[in-house]
Amino acid sequence: MYYVPYMDPYFGQMVPAPVQPEYMARTHQEEGQQVEAAILAGIEREASAIDLYRRLVSLAPNQTQRNAILHTLENKTNQLQQFQHLYVTLTGRAPDYQIEQETFHSFREGLQKANQAEAEGQEDYQKACLLTQHPLVRDVFVRACTAETDYADRFRPYHEQALKDYGSAPFVVDIEEATTQNNTFRTALWTGDHLQLTVMSIEAGDDIGLEVHPDHDQFLRVEAGQGFVQMGERQDQLDFEAEVYADYAIFVPAGSWHNLTNTGYSPLKLYTIYAPPEHPYGTVHETKAIAMAAEENHHY
Repeated sequence: MYYVPYMDPYFGQMVPAPVQPEYMARTHQEEGQQVEAAILAGIEREASAIDLYRRLVSLAPNQTQRNAILHTLENKTNQLQQFQHLYVTLTGRAPDYQIEQETFHSFREGLQKANQAEAEGQEDYQKACLLTQHPLVRDVFVRACTAETDYADRFRPYHEQALKDYGSAPFVVDIEEATTQNNTFRTALWTGDHLQLTVMSIEAGDDIGLEVHPDHDQFLRVEAGQGFVQMGERQDQLDFEAEVYADYAIFVPAGSWHNLTNTGYSPLKLYTIYAPPEHPYGTVHETKAIAMAAEENHHY
């Protein structure tokens, strides 16, 4: 078959083409439309991811994770600009797109949604690489695909770390990270013979609940949020009062009635140490109501 040079209408360069220019024009047009749609989808995906990561920055529980998100934001911005430049180059017009704003209520949930989006992006970019042999287009999609894999691997340890009872074996934990990522009312992390560690999350306006431990000393440390502590020898005489904030420690003597109320607008994140243990090994109370029901059954 005889071939003649043919101007690709989407990539603006001469390519070998058979003598049937109308067929080739139609084929290139269909391919070009698919490529255009894939690039526009990539723009929307990257712009939506940037919106999500920007909101995650303010929720990052420590500087290490905050820096990781900021670094990802920078890379995502560059990736978005590459897609936008490619779209303008191929179509001659600016992209028209909308951002899909993800809803999440905690740092861990936000990371889970980001990780899911990266996995979906990797799959979509792999498929887009098969749409054309044009080196410029393929290079952008290959880079985006590789980056999605890197982002997913980078944040997987943060949102997949299991919060469970590791007692009474030797154990080391980043207690700030474990406390701030916890979204349950109470989860035991370590239960030994003489000591127990639990993490807690108290909703805005709620409290731990007035209680007393006759034979247990208790230590609490606030990692995020603010609250109001009350203690006393009788449940109707809580004459000790104090406001607490992040990095504050609370000591509750055995036999002292006490309560801690969240006075802020976000969850109050804290961990508490009982000596000896107060709750059964493996305790997980998703909500305060579940915790209260468990306490009633235990006492009954």
